[in-house]
Amino acid sequence: MVYELDDNLWFPDPRFGDDDGCIAVGGDLSVDRLLLAYQNGIFPWYAFRRDDPVWYCPMQRFVIFPSEIHVSHSMRTLMNKGRYRLSLNEDFTGVIANCSRLRIDEDGAWLGPDMIAAYTELHREGFAASVEVWEGERLVGGLYGVNIGRAFFGESMFSLVPSASKLALIHLAHTMQETGGTVIDCQFRTPHLESMGGRFISYTDYMKLLR
Repeated sequence: MVYELDDNLWFPDPRFGDDDGCIAVGGDLSVDRLLLAYQNGIFPWYAFRRDDPVWYCPMQRFVIFPSEIHVSHSMRTLMNKGRYRLSLNEDFTGVIANCSRLRIDEDGAWLGPDMIAAYTELHREGFAASVEVWEGERLVGGLYGVNIGRAFFGESMFSLVPSASKLALIHLAHTMQETGGTVIDCQFRTPHLESMGGRFISYTDYMKLLR
């Protein structure tokens, strides 16, 4: 069942959603609503209905545990060359702008002005973060997402050079290992993320991690 949200701050029980994890449409992208959503494993996704956010909460969660991040031999070789510099929160605006350009038509997803404004506000409030990959002074890759407690909810990533998004994800995982982070929520399974160590866990186990 898919619910229609109103101006009140609420979400239905995610267990009542459809088979794809869609639970609701409508509402807004305020900081309070987004924080309530992510704390319950819910995230917005502009897809078949671009005028309003569509809210998803899959019952099988595709995640990466920071300690399980897979670093291939070729990636270790690339990292050891020192060609790229990695940073945290140096250019959130640049990262989300590049992700937007790459996601206009990707799987029907839409990272438009409303979404950009919402996550930029989350970043200003300290709840969204970015990882940047630099080649000299040029931003060539990165990712951004929501960071609440010890969990990171990945939203999007981009690469302008080969393997830049992989470097960003590895840097995120290593940073979370150092700071006590527990889980990276990948939202949806992709072969790319699976090759980096992603796997499914149940929503019940997922919520135990968030709590």
